[in-house]
Amino acid sequence: MITRLSHLFLRTLRDDPADAEVLSHKLLVRAGYVRRVAPGVYSWLPLGLRTLRRIEQVVREEMNASGAQEISLPALLPREPYETTGRWTEYGSALFRLKDRKGNDMLLGPTHEELFTLTVQGEYSSYKDLPVTLYQIQSKYRDEERPRAGILRGREFTMKDSYSFDLDDAGLARSYQVHRETYQRIFDRLGIEYVICAATSGAMGGSASEEFLAISAAGEDTFVRSTDGEYAANVEAVVTPVPPARPLEGLPEPVVYDTPGTPTIETLVEWANGAGLGRRVTAADTLKNVLFKVREPGKDWELLGVGLPGDREVDMKRVEAALEPAEVAVLGEDDFTANPFLVKGYIGPGALLAGGVRYLVDPRVIDGTAWITGADEPGRHVVGLVCGRDFTPDGTIEAAEVREGDEAPDGHGTLTLARGIEIGHIFQLGRKYTDAFGFDVLGENGKPARVTMGSYGIGVSRLVAVLAEQYADEKGLVWPAAAAPADVHVVIANKDEAATSGAATLVEALDRARLEVLFDDRKASPGVKFKDAELIGVPWVVVVGRGWSEGTVELRERATGEITQVPVDGAADEILRLIGAGR
Repeated sequence: MITRLSHLFLRTLRDDPADAEVLSHKLLVRAGYVRRVAPGVYSWLPLGLRTLRRIEQVVREEMNASGAQEISLPALLPREPYETTGRWTEYGSALFRLKDRKGNDMLLGPTHEELFTLTVQGEYSSYKDLPVTLYQIQSKYRDEERPRAGILRGREFTMKDSYSFDLDDAGLARSYQVHRETYQRIFDRLGIEYVICAATSGAMGGSASEEFLAISAAGEDTFVRSTDGEYAANVEAVVTPVPPARPLEGLPEPVVYDTPGTPTIETLVEWANGAGLGRRVTAADTLKNVLFKVREPGKDWELLGVGLPGDREVDMKRVEAALEPAEVAVLGEDDFTANPFLVKGYIGPGALLAGGVRYLVDPRVIDGTAWITGADEPGRHVVGLVCGRDFTPDGTIEAAEVREGDEAPDGHGTLTLARGIEIGHIFQLGRKYTDAFGFDVLGENGKPARVTMGSYGIGVSRLVAVLAEQYADEKGLVWPAAAAPADVHVVIANKDEAATSGAATLVEALDRARLEVLFDDRKASPGVKFKDAELIGVPWVVVVGRGWSEGTVELRERATGEITQVPVDGAADEILRLIGAGR
C-alpha cells in the first residue's frame, strides 16, 4: 500500500507539548501519532493507529498460535457480576461507574474476569469441554487519579486480556506456562527489552503471578534482580529473608529513659550516642512504629501499627500490596487527637498491643532482637525492649523499602534496583471467580468439578509508548520493523522531473513487492522532509535526491544512520533484499 504524505492526515510539530513529561509522550504528539482529548484520553491519528494495529496483529497471531480463541465482549457492563465477586467495592474510585436512564448501575470494564467466567459457564457443562482459553483485544477503562506520561498511563487504553479454564491445578499450570511462553514470543518479535518478575496479585486475586516489565527509566515500577542468580521481582513482591531467631536468655531487662526532644529517629540516635549506653547506636538499632488506618471493603476504618528498623523508610506501594484490597492511609493529626493513647513521636509496641491495635512488624524484627523504641510517654524511650520477651507482634508485613545491596531472597548475591514499565501480567487465579459464580462442570467421575482459571493481560496501546521509549533517539521515533507504520519511507529530495517520475515508479515497484510505503511527495524543502522522516521513525528511508542523475538512490537505516547507495536499475529488488537482511 502507498500512503502519500501530500494526502495523509498528519501535522508534525517542532516543539514538545507543554504537558509532556516523558520522551514517548513528546515524540508521539510531535510526530502526529496521537492527540490529547482529556486527561488520560487520547485520539489515535493515522500513523499512530497503524502502529497500534501492527502491534495488535503480532499479539493476535501469537495468541491464535497458542490455541486461544478470540471473542469480543462489551465494555459497558452491569453491576451485578462485579457485586458478586466484591470488585464493585474493591476497585474503589478507580472504577468508572454510571447509571442508565432507568437508574441501573453500570460500569466501564477495567478487566473482564466476571464476564468471561459467566460466558463460559453459560456454554460449557462437562469436563469434555475443557480446557479452553478465550481472549479479546478491547478498550479498557480505569479512572486513574493522576493519568500521566501520555498513553503510558491513561484512563482509556487497549488491552489484550485472556482467560484459561481448566479442570484442575495441573491444567492451570500448563495453561499458565503456555501464556508465559506466548508472551515471550510476542515481546521478542516486537524487539522489547524486558524482564519477567515475581509480582503480587492485587485486586485480581489468585495465587501465583508474574509481571513482564519493559526496562525503562520512564517506568513507574521498581524491580529488583539478584547479582548472582536468576531472581527478579517487582519491588512490591520482594520477600525479606528472615534471619534465625536469637536466644532470649541472658538479655538485660529494658530500661526507660527520659529523652526530651527526640521525636525523630535522627534525634533519638543523637541522644543515644550521648547517653553512655556503652556502645555506638545507629538508626538500625531503633524500632520505628508507623501508624496507619485500614479499611477492608464494606467495613469501618481500623488502626494498624507497623514496626520496622529505624534505618528503613516505609514503602507505601509495598504496604498497599500487602494489605490489598483494603484501603490504607497514614494517620493524620485528627486521628492522633481521637486516640490520645498514641503519643506521636514516642509510640512503642506496648501502647499498641494494650490498646487492641493490630501490630505487624518487618520480618527482620525477630525473637531475641533488642530495640530502642518509644515508651508511650512524651519525651521517653525504652532501651533494650526484646521481641518475643517484652512484646509479641501479631504478625509480619513487607512494608519497608527495598535497597540496592539487600540480600537476595534466593540466597544468590545481593539485589540491584531498576525501573520498568509493566507491559504484561499473568495470574494463576485459581477458583476465586468460579467459586463466586458456582461454576462447576460434570467431572469424569460423574461428580461436579469446580473449574479453575488463569487471567493474562497485555497493555497493547502501552506497547506503542514502550517501543518509543526504548528505541527513540534525539532526532525522533525509531520503530522496529514489526511495529512500524510503514516498511519504507520514500523521500523526493530533487525537484528534477525525471527524479520525481522515477521516485513514483520506484514506489509503485515497492508496493508491488507488498511493502507498506510512506511516500513524501510534498512540495516542502528537502530539510523539512528529512526532519519529518527522522521524527516519524520508519525503519528504512529511501532518498531520491542528487544521486538520481548519477544512477543511484540512498537507502538509510533510521536506527543506525547507515547509508547504502543503491543503483536505480533494479532498485526495488535491491532495496527489498537489503531491508529483508536488516530485519
